[in-house]
Amino acid sequence: MPSRMEAFRHGLRELGYVEGKTIIIEERSADEKYDRLPSLAAELVRLKVDVIVADGGTPTIMAAKNATRTIPIVFPTVGDPVAQGLVNSLARPGGNLTGLSLQSPDGAGKRLEFVRQAVPGAKRIVVLTNPSNASAPPILQGYADAAKKFGVQLEIVEARTPSEIPEAFAAIREKRADAVVLLSDQMFIDQAPKISILAAQAMLPSIGENDAVPQSGGFASYGPDRPDMLRRAAGYVDRILKGAKPGDLPIEQPIKFELVVNRGTAKALGIELPQAILLLANRVIE
Repeated sequence: MPSRMEAFRHGLRELGYVEGKTIIIEERSADEKYDRLPSLAAELVRLKVDVIVADGGTPTIMAAKNATRTIPIVFPTVGDPVAQGLVNSLARPGGNLTGLSLQSPDGAGKRLEFVRQAVPGAKRIVVLTNPSNASAPPILQGYADAAKKFGVQLEIVEARTPSEIPEAFAAIREKRADAVVLLSDQMFIDQAPKISILAAQAMLPSIGENDAVPQSGGFASYGPDRPDMLRRAAGYVDRILKGAKPGDLPIEQPIKFELVVNRGTAKALGIELPQAILLLANRVIE
């Protein structure tokens, strides 16, 4: 599977750019140390770059937004950019930001449908959410609607910080859940290894939107193909370099989705994955 930056570079190559000749990429990484983001963004502003690609979720995007009101900013992945106050609207973002949203109308329903197929008899499903994430309310509503459709009981458990995650899983155990679904949140992505351990200790299948969940030992993930979104972000950069204003470029939604399952975790949980799911999966981790 290509790395996110390689997917972005591939998108640029598809558009005819040659790195080092027709385009120069100044790459910076905070290595999950969020307190470094403002200084890294300020450094890029001092370099007078033509476009900032803010990959890494809301903290990265906000650091770039706070650093400049004039340099165009492209975000490859974000939850609800309107609810988070990043743009004015999806159709007309305004300002100096534009990019792609992770939101899809039926994502919640697809995940619950997968749980019902993969975990026969699952009736009580817990959604772990970070209430500090402004994107959460409409997504939770999507899960509530899907739960009514499928006739399953939905419970909400919250965790705002990494230190609250063990307590959240204690609450999940008390609710006698059959599965836990993780809302898309950068904190949960960063804490995926810890979450996977806690889910295994509770003998619970954990399902996320990001493939960090099954890659770190969780059960499965279903969500937007993030490398594809990085590849598409190159198209925004191309249009901006050719004179388009970011505020005039509509926010796009995912068009490719990926199902990843961890068969080793399934076996440890005593779950026999149906052949139909294994055939549908884009990747099976052994």
